[in-house]
Amino acid sequence: MFDGRKRIASVLATLCITALSGSVLTAGPSDADPDIPGVTQRVNTLYQEAEQASERFNVARDNLQHAQTRLHALDADLARQRGKVEAVRKEVAAAVIAQYQGQALSSTTQVLLSDDPDTFLDQLTTISEFNDQRSQLMAHFAVQAKQLEMRQRAAKRELAQIAETKKTLAAEKAQIDKKASAAKALLDRLKAEAAREAARRKAARQAAAAARAMQAASVTQVAPVAPATPARASRDTTRSSSAAAPASGRAAAAVQFAMAQVGDAYVFGAAGPSAWDCSGLTMTAWAQAGVSLPHSSSGQMSYGTPVSQSQLQPGDLVFYYSPVSHVGMYIGNGKIVNALNPSAGVQVSALNSMPYSGAVRPG
Repeated sequence: MFDGRKRIASVLATLCITALSGSVLTAGPSDADPDIPGVTQRVNTLYQEAEQASERFNVARDNLQHAQTRLHALDADLARQRGKVEAVRKEVAAAVIAQYQGQALSSTTQVLLSDDPDTFLDQLTTISEFNDQRSQLMAHFAVQAKQLEMRQRAAKRELAQIAETKKTLAAEKAQIDKKASAAKALLDRLKAEAAREAARRKAARQAAAAARAMQAASVTQVAPVAPATPARASRDTTRSSSAAAPASGRAAAAVQFAMAQVGDAYVFGAAGPSAWDCSGLTMTAWAQAGVSLPHSSSGQMSYGTPVSQSQLQPGDLVFYYSPVSHVGMYIGNGKIVNALNPSAGVQVSALNSMPYSGAVRPG
């Protein structure tokens, strides 16, 4: 009787193992793993495109500020020129009124009534020269005023164009943000699916192992043995240091400030105090050292002395992609601190984690 039960248990265990093994083996080739690396690459590409749009937006914003400054200067020049023209106009008007009021005879009349031919010619020449000078003066002021008005209209057209560019770039960035958000949502969903699939496979393996153990126990009639405590996976508790190497001179202040922002959020077009984009972080960091930089990665590449990768020192600005659309600050030990993207924020990254484009030393 006992032998019969033992044989039945053995057969059932074997069938259980076969069924479970078949399900595990079938799941592998038929259910393709979620393409998490591919989606991750798509998200990174969208972030890069968004950053390119953001950097172009920063350039347009700087151009707008410069155009507004130029327009203000043009308005001041135009006001001064109009004041001069108005003064001349009043002078001429006063002379005309005086003549009509009889305070003085017309200069032309005085010339015509002169009996002395020499006096006649001298006065005629004087009047002609005076009229020529006055005409030239008026023409000069009129030309200057006209030129200023033309420059003002040109500046206003420039402002309108830049404002339109800002709208276009903002719309472009919004569209890319939308795509990046959708891609990130897809990535999160695929990660969740991968986690569920891993859990299913783990449960199948555990069930198969339990079935094999039951079969072995029923065949050998060995007393059950307490299951061994699973060995804990070893964890590497050591983390690579993200501390910056010592910097010298003004670069020390820039590096110290940038490192203090690690963990802050990434926001397109931001320059602090608690959120940054890539060029906003480096611009503000170097401002702590008294160095003024534009809010643009491509613009910052023109500020400073170019250095090779082998000559990098803490504080140097490192640029990425072609055309340049990202900048970070070298902190030594083959690392940079940078405002990476909306998912990562401000963090320490490997120097060559992105396509390297060049580096400069500000100051």
